[in-house]
Amino acid sequence: MAELTSVERVMRVLRNEEPDRIPHFEWIIDHRVREAIIPGCSMEEFTVRMGLDAILTGPDFRKQQIDEQRYRNEWGVVSQYTAEEHSVPLEAPIQTLDDLEHYTPPDPHAPGRYASLDRLVKKYKGKLAIGVHLNDVFSIPRYLIGYEGLLMALAADKELVRKLVAMSVEVNMEMAREVARRGADFVFTGDDYASTTGPLMSPATFRELFAEPLKRVVTEFKQQGLAVIKHTDGNIMALVDMILDSGIDCLDPIDPVAGMDIERMKRDYGGRVALKGNVDCAHTLTFGNEEDTVRETKEVIRKAAHGGGLILSSSNSIHSSVKPGNYLAMWNAIRMYG
Repeated sequence: MAELTSVERVMRVLRNEEPDRIPHFEWIIDHRVREAIIPGCSMEEFTVRMGLDAILTGPDFRKQQIDEQRYRNEWGVVSQYTAEEHSVPLEAPIQTLDDLEHYTPPDPHAPGRYASLDRLVKKYKGKLAIGVHLNDVFSIPRYLIGYEGLLMALAADKELVRKLVAMSVEVNMEMAREVARRGADFVFTGDDYASTTGPLMSPATFRELFAEPLKRVVTEFKQQGLAVIKHTDGNIMALVDMILDSGIDCLDPIDPVAGMDIERMKRDYGGRVALKGNVDCAHTLTFGNEEDTVRETKEVIRKAAHGGGLILSSSNSIHSSVKPGNYLAMWNAIRMYG
């Protein structure tokens, strides 16, 4: 097979086809890991210099600084900076249906909303696959009423959940129309539905409140010409058929800590969906050595690469505790054996 460009390679996998080699990219590579490998480089420069196959961005939301550690974003959520790549949400703007009735989400069409995407498209369109982080049905409600608030509302205030989910779907469909028009190749959604032991809600509740809205938003993404990678950690086996019925193109990360088996997923679902994952970032990449990492990377290839439809990556992200040498060992093994 002739050598493909990175965008051709990724998009071929997202069509569940076989590429020239297995593509690789990560949602997050912590700045401390990057610094150990290529000192002083941004994530964009790291992506290019390491030959990763996709470059990622998201809509640009303004932040209002409250103090040295805290800020309020356009969604009204107060968060705190940490030493990690992600901040921690502290305060949610909605508690009741009345709060929601008086709430206005960020304008999907606001000037400057897609400045980061526009810049990447200008530089990398046709070379790297360009992915944009949007949401589907769970994360926005969770941010707006808080984690505990959402879990309580699943039992006590389903009408509030329905309206939050509907708002999330509408806003993200509008943003998808914008990012498609501006040249994005795929969207990835990071809404986690499960813990390591199982879903955060019963399958019946997921079917009642989330399944149809998920299908609606994924359908709109795809009607705009965007491939869809769905991320959810945890043991999602009780929900997996409903997730796949939404029409996603790729499922990530097949969480090994939660007992998710990529060999089983390839066998049982590989005809329906591509897979992304799943070298263990909680154990192997963090506490193992380079030999362990190479061995596990080769195992993922053996279990899930046949016939195509695999993006090989960590089982979540390259977080701050990942050993830089282990990330490089995985990177090298993908190129040598993939």
